[in-house]
Amino acid sequence: MAKTVVLPTDVGDVFTSGLAQIRIQNGIPASFPVEVLAAAEEAARRPLGSEHVDRTELAFVTLDPTSSTDLDQAFAIERAAGGDMLLRYAIADVAWFVRAGDALDTEAWRRGVTIYLPDGRAGLYPPGLSEAAASLLAERPRPAVVYIVRVTADGDAHLDGVERAIIRSRAKLGYETATATDLPDGFDEFAARLTAAEERRGASRVETPEQEVVPDGEGRYHLALRPRLANEDSNAAMSLATNLAVAGALLAARTGLFRVMADPDERSINRLRFTARALALEWPANVDLRAFQRSLEPNNTKHAAFLIAVRRATGGADYAAYADGVTPWHSAMAATYCHTTAPLRRLADRYVIEAALAIANGASVPETVQQAFTRLPKEMDAAETRASTVERAVIDLAEAVVLHGAEGRTFTAVVTDIDDRGARIQLCDPAVVARVPARHVEPGDEVRVRLVAADPVKRQITFERVS
Repeated sequence: MAKTVVLPTDVGDVFTSGLAQIRIQNGIPASFPVEVLAAAEEAARRPLGSEHVDRTELAFVTLDPTSSTDLDQAFAIERAAGGDMLLRYAIADVAWFVRAGDALDTEAWRRGVTIYLPDGRAGLYPPGLSEAAASLLAERPRPAVVYIVRVTADGDAHLDGVERAIIRSRAKLGYETATATDLPDGFDEFAARLTAAEERRGASRVETPEQEVVPDGEGRYHLALRPRLANEDSNAAMSLATNLAVAGALLAARTGLFRVMADPDERSINRLRFTARALALEWPANVDLRAFQRSLEPNNTKHAAFLIAVRRATGGADYAAYADGVTPWHSAMAATYCHTTAPLRRLADRYVIEAALAIANGASVPETVQQAFTRLPKEMDAAETRASTVERAVIDLAEAVVLHGAEGRTFTAVVTDIDDRGARIQLCDPAVVARVPARHVEPGDEVRVRLVAADPVKRQITFERVS
């Protein structure tokens, strides 16, 4: 993987002003309106009633990036009769604090998702909720919606129940620091079961390293490709099991909001086979794309280049409300799938949770939730597009800042893709992805490029090929 690069302190002001400009250009709010903050304070004082059962005796823990304070999920795992495993997945009970049509709800619909920037987040909800009253912080009783998910020895996930409960997380564990002794018994086995089930379904879900900018707490920022940690992938298995189980229950009840993604078409698959050959990856003719993806190691540079090419070929996932006669399908999951485990960060999850809670307890899905399902695909698409635009703009800014002053230098790069705009290249050092006009190159080729310009104000870098 490319090395981490520290943005020089003498360009800190340029980077900071660039972040401010990104916020302005994309309409990212710097704060919450006074009435929304007041509503959050009032909601945080709302007493809990008989709707929540006491589950504080259960040994829940959370596992997130060490610095996270907006904690959506806590979990406890136990073994059940017949070799099954029971996951109790506690999700922040955002709907307890946010009521339909109030100031918090209206503002959440405007925002759609939490947007993360290196100098701070633009939250879906005010910090008084998302990082305090509603967050599942350790050693504090918190309202939650607890999913009870049964996973068989074969890795199939079923929804056994859903309840509103008061829970108390025993520990706030971090991806970077948690050890095997910190995690519940069965944590890795649970993930292994889900992985085995994915392999049987032919799912292609593989996480790729992400290019990111992170602060070091001393006024500097790091630009790097962040590899996936093993316990991060195991933790994702719990969300995956819950999302699959809830999606199945919603589909059976003929309601819901789903994540859908089409398979790559034949032309795209043929091009991906060519890309694999160019990257010197052996893809047997009798192995389909999903199986081949699962054989790759995301922290291998060439493997990651191929996985990124697959992600571009699929076009990404969308939201879709339930429609009669249509089975929602997510090609990477090879299953019907939904999002329900991050309500502090995604607007749509709050409504999926409310629907699942109703269905599991024999109640009708509230009309406000049904109406929301018809509106959410468009709203969430716009919100996620804005978040992706901001994320890309931040990376573009960081790359221009890192390379500013290095005009004229040559760099070694690997071609990761070709399209009508030229060659997409990955610099070997620093962790920069760019484009360069190039002919007679193929994915996987190593090239030498010269930096022509690096403009932090325009967030643009320009290269030319030299060999």
